[in-house]
Amino acid sequence: MQLKLLLPVLDGLTASVFVLDAERRVLLVNEAGKALFGSALIGADFVQTVRNPQCLKAISKVLEGAKKAELVITLRKPVRTTYQVTVTRLGSKEFSAEKDQPRAVISLENISHVFEAEQMRSEFVANVSHELRSPLTALNGFIETLKGAAKDDNIARERFLGIMEREAKRMNRLIGDLLSLSKVEADAHIRPEQQVEILTVIKQVLSVLEPLAKKECVDVQLNIPAGIEEMVPGDVDQLQQVFVNLLENAIKYGGSGGLITIAVSEKDSTAGVPGPVIQVDIIDRGAGIKSEHIPRLTERFYRVDKGRSREKGGTGLGLAIVKHILARHRGRLNVTSEIGKGSTFTVCLPR
Repeated sequence: MQLKLLLPVLDGLTASVFVLDAERRVLLVNEAGKALFGSALIGADFVQTVRNPQCLKAISKVLEGAKKAELVITLRKPVRTTYQVTVTRLGSKEFSAEKDQPRAVISLENISHVFEAEQMRSEFVANVSHELRSPLTALNGFIETLKGAAKDDNIARERFLGIMEREAKRMNRLIGDLLSLSKVEADAHIRPEQQVEILTVIKQVLSVLEPLAKKECVDVQLNIPAGIEEMVPGDVDQLQQVFVNLLENAIKYGGSGGLITIAVSEKDSTAGVPGPVIQVDIIDRGAGIKSEHIPRLTERFYRVDKGRSREKGGTGLGLAIVKHILARHRGRLNVTSEIGKGSTFTVCLPR
């Protein structure tokens, strides 16, 4: 069999595949390998392609007689990537070689997503454990105190019960947000088809959060141009959750300026969302957010000010939920902010 006859088969594989001779020179490489490592590989020593000692050792082991070798390696260039590497021995007779020299077939399959998912799962479990440990520790401490030293102290009992109620509500909010996030992720690939009146959703959210706005002494203005096309494909409950989270954050953390504006507009297109869109800007006049925090705002459990967030009842999951909901709707969240002037959270939804 000639080497070139293997190309149609190898080119159909998503993994990068190389055929090496006994001197470790590249005899053949498929299209995936060329796309990833470059086309000028034929005839070159494989070390010029992959400079990994463990990988080279596995190749030598196979060329010296082993039938197969498997390992996992991480390459840092051009970007950090983890590969499942499989090296298999081939006899030269299969390729009509003049001498009985071995050949090696090496495949590199990108498994970075598996490692990233495992790392995310591990970090997520650690974060949830940490978030639950604090209120549980507080509850246990107060229960022990009420059963012991403060057993007959009415004033202490009332104060401790108030704190215990607050911590229990915090755990309840956290569990609720975790369930919401889980549900959104489960439906991530199912695009909503129901037609939703976005202005009706926003007005309902304003009605729900009116008591909070009054408590925080914040006025909320709604700016809607006449004749706007308000229908978008979406999930009513999830879109309500998006605007509840964003407006609640604006009131709690950006309401120090006393005024929040919700501006609804139509755009022919916007970055990241093809075609005509409905754009909703939630603008506060608060303290603003430092630029280094903005890219991480939608990470799970990320907080700009951890103490203030917990004081306000935040779980650190609200913007992560918003991001996943908008991704399901093929929409986008953009954030701009200036210290001392406030922040703008922009929701773009395709029409």
